[in-house]
Amino acid sequence: MAARKEKFYITTAIDYVNAYPHLGHLYEKVCADIIARWNRLIGKDVFFLTGTDENAAKNEKAAREAGLEVKEFIDRNAKRFQELCKAFNISNDDFIRTTEERHRKVSQLIFTKMFENGDIYKSSYSGLYCYGCEEYKTEKDLVDGKCPEHGTEPEYIEEECYFFRLSKYEKQVLELIEGDRFVIPEKRKQEMIARIRSEGLRDLAVSRSRVGWGVEVPFDPKHKIYVWVDALVNYISALGYPDGEKYKKYWPADVHLIGKGINWFHSVIWPAILLSCGIPLPKHILVHGYITIGGEKLSKSKGTAIDPFKLLEKYEVDAVRYFLAR
Repeated sequence: MAARKEKFYITTAIDYVNAYPHLGHLYEKVCADIIARWNRLIGKDVFFLTGTDENAAKNEKAAREAGLEVKEFIDRNAKRFQELCKAFNISNDDFIRTTEERHRKVSQLIFTKMFENGDIYKSSYSGLYCYGCEEYKTEKDLVDGKCPEHGTEPEYIEEECYFFRLSKYEKQVLELIEGDRFVIPEKRKQEMIARIRSEGLRDLAVSRSRVGWGVEVPFDPKHKIYVWVDALVNYISALGYPDGEKYKKYWPADVHLIGKGINWFHSVIWPAILLSCGIPLPKHILVHGYITIGGEKLSKSKGTAIDPFKLLEKYEVDAVRYFLAR
């Protein structure tokens, strides 16, 4: 009887579909693909996941600006991300879309579990919200009144929200990050440690009552689940959590490969959600930097995004992949 292969589960971040993919999206997928292919070559049973984040307020806003129905807009752009994977020989085993029913029901299940465990409560929020980050901001997060990540001024909002008791998990999350090689590289690990020690963990607003698009809070449909809670759940919804054979076989993730701009969500908020639900934690958060132009990251909103499909008009697929990976 053949020995059972060692499993290896790797994910990319899922991409917003407020615009077509750019070179930065391809960079992450190529890096993950190389890691996945190597682990297959050395005999591991690999599952490689990528996908699209379709429940963000920025997607709804972009659809409205394009004069399209939200679903039509999202379907069109999600298809382009799927075509990107095919065009550049990305060997993903699944492509999760967060508007799929398989995801929606798991997102609602996780939110309900957190609520039943006493980690969700209703209150109100007033403050600044960056639609680019899909994140609440404080004044000290801003540079000259603007989000340093997107160069835009956050919008002041007031709304009733459900909150997650993130503060409850501060000690456990800090100990996790301080441990050996949970967040890689060391620079990104130290950034998370410094922020937690400086700011502590404040309870997090995890629903929106002012948006029309998204996954409904199952016990209060006037609220939509905050996109970052919903989005992170993709890593287990794609495996069929809680009873799916793939979930039992591949979870916990061996590597979440992400960009540095979303390190906080993956290294701090995601572990806290999993701790609340009693779900095993991922093994490694591997954080990469950005492809930049003039010292700034590629930006769809600033018009500096490079269309990777255009590169194929001049270069072979492997040449582009090599350039990104070298």
